[in-house]
Amino acid sequence: MIRIIPSAQRYHFETDWLSTYWHFSFDHYFDAENTQFSVLRVFNDDVIRPGGGFPMHGHRDMEIVTYVLEGRLEHRDGMGNVGVIAPGEVQRMSAGTGVRHSEYNASKEEPCHLLQLWLLPARKGLEPSWEQKRFTREQRTGRLLPVAVPVEHREEKGAVGVHQDATIYASLLPAGQTATHALAPGRHAYLFLIAGQLQVNDPALRAGDQARISDESTLRLAAPPDAPADFLLLDLP
Repeated sequence: MIRIIPSAQRYHFETDWLSTYWHFSFDHYFDAENTQFSVLRVFNDDVIRPGGGFPMHGHRDMEIVTYVLEGRLEHRDGMGNVGVIAPGEVQRMSAGTGVRHSEYNASKEEPCHLLQLWLLPARKGLEPSWEQKRFTREQRTGRLLPVAVPVEHREEKGAVGVHQDATIYASLLPAGQTATHALAPGRHAYLFLIAGQLQVNDPALRAGDQARISDESTLRLAAPPDAPADFLLLDLP
């Protein structure tokens, strides 16, 4: 089963410094029928205006994955980590027993566009940790590139590690190209189309659309002849 949720059906919230689309219940927005999908608890599509950002705040027992699309995001946390996430880079922060962090647009002139995903960890009470890796456009062109994998496989895959049996793939399929992904029995998949157009088996997605997928053994992902497809695909328990 492939359930397509069009971009326009996402919850939109805007302030003087933030324009964001929330895929699931978050903060003041609550929908009892839309709290999570498998272990994916949060999927936020944020544009932070120049000089804006989230001040220091706390999290616990959550795997937080940040993927920057445009601009630069400055990260600071209570573990002493300070850095900037640039386009194509992926950061994973395990909140575990509790951690505080802040996220600000690192530019006073350009907006910062990012995707942030929260996964429920396989177990609670982990020691907080943080890591970040850079992936090039060439690495994800024409293939499904694993950018976040179960922590025990991160070295062999060259990706950040999450404390959950989940894999996040980034991909840029050129126009007319296809890719396939096999789903083991009982697994789920979640796809977000960042830009372009994409056919997932039979249904077609446009930019901003999401697909929530269950009970499918194989996904055939096809970019149309006249447009590339830039997307994230999550393989979930």
